[in-house]
Amino acid sequence: MKVLFVTTEMDDFVRVGGLAAVSAALPRALRRWSDVRVMLPGYRDIVEQFTHIEIVGECAALAEMPPCSLGRAATKDGLPVYVLLCPQLYDRPGNPYGDESGRDWPDNDVRFGRFAAAAAELAAGSLDKNWAADLIHANDWQAALAPAYLAWRGSKIPSILTIHNLAYQGLFPPDSLRRIGAPESSFHIDGLEFYDHVSFLKGGLVYASHLTTVSATYAKEITTRELGCGLEGLLQRRSNAAELTGILNGIDESWDPSACAQLAQTFAPGDWEGKQANADYVRKQFGLALSRGPLFGLVARLVHQKGVDLVLSAADEIIEAGGQIVVTGSGEAQIEQALVKAHRRRPDAIGVVIGFNDAQARRIFAGSDFTLMPSRFEPCGLSQMYAQRFGSLPIGHQTGGLAETIKDGETGFLFPKPSAESFLGGVRRAFDAFRAKDRLDAMRRSAMARSFSWDLSAALYSALYRKTVAPSIIAAATPPLPA
Repeated sequence: MKVLFVTTEMDDFVRVGGLAAVSAALPRALRRWSDVRVMLPGYRDIVEQFTHIEIVGECAALAEMPPCSLGRAATKDGLPVYVLLCPQLYDRPGNPYGDESGRDWPDNDVRFGRFAAAAAELAAGSLDKNWAADLIHANDWQAALAPAYLAWRGSKIPSILTIHNLAYQGLFPPDSLRRIGAPESSFHIDGLEFYDHVSFLKGGLVYASHLTTVSATYAKEITTRELGCGLEGLLQRRSNAAELTGILNGIDESWDPSACAQLAQTFAPGDWEGKQANADYVRKQFGLALSRGPLFGLVARLVHQKGVDLVLSAADEIIEAGGQIVVTGSGEAQIEQALVKAHRRRPDAIGVVIGFNDAQARRIFAGSDFTLMPSRFEPCGLSQMYAQRFGSLPIGHQTGGLAETIKDGETGFLFPKPSAESFLGGVRRAFDAFRAKDRLDAMRRSAMARSFSWDLSAALYSALYRKTVAPSIIAAATPPLPA
């Protein structure tokens, strides 16, 4: 089966959030079953990393979306990658979605409308004369209109849209409809219209053959008013029609503390001196006082969803009980500033680095005793999986993928509500475990024994691909009825 995996992030080249890790690992895990090819926008960071990109097709201008070229290259391990080359849209400073100060690009509708339309053309065989897709797998709002463009051009190619985070929807004013060449007839309650805005994500929810999200729990949660972000009615209908599936993400095999080259010292279950060496290294790097108390790590995007304010509200109690906190990540300026202020107040006990570095994140997981994950909602979450593999027990809100991947009291701690008091209940349980060394040892061993391989997830996606493609194969093979 030929699958076009359409994404705007990939760990090999560019990362903003968890989508990048998924886009690097899942297509590779799927290669045993499918001819999977990844499509990415031609960001500067991506184009510069390829020594050769072969131009395989040209996209004509559409509405206010400029013409562009489609290039084909490959990763070092041979995974085919298509790159949409349009310097005026993608060759910019900052991150994939905004400028260096964090503001979204004002023409993101054109940037990702162009991307989705080109993906539809490639899937339909209009761009690369040597390849067309049996199925298109789009990810998040930036690629969500690919199934819509397929439908608008009359293509019957089936599609899957994966919702990595429903809170990010790609909302634009009504005039965007004209700018991206979408038919006026699509702007209604059963189409792209969402409270008088054009919603890219809703377009995908409407037009995709099947919807997936990144945990079974989150698939249920997004059909409720509390976490449905105004789209719960549509999602409930798709769920009732068996067209919404939750498939848990995995993590790659590099998350092995006995073989990870980025650590200060590798270690295995029971080698707590090795884990302590990483803790000492992290404390020194973050300028913390030497301590034999517990070290709490927070590795996250610094946004409201992640409950960083709950960590700040609990900081004094954690420190008074003998704990220390290290934080790394980037996000909303207000949250970044609050963390820096907390560090300045207690530089001996709170270490903060704004920004993300993979090696540093790995050392934090390896050195910390506990990983803080008080997310208000968490579609899947990867940090709690990384943490368990590295012997750091996660303290997480019982929601989404956290509820599915943390065994409460065995490999971590779950708390029931996204509130300061509920979170503190989880923190206090962690302190109790830390003081009971035999229990701490047993929990660490159980956590490190967990497997979060992509193999199961990839098998489930492969089965879903076959199921989704089957009706189109049957339709193509069925002769027309006689007149």
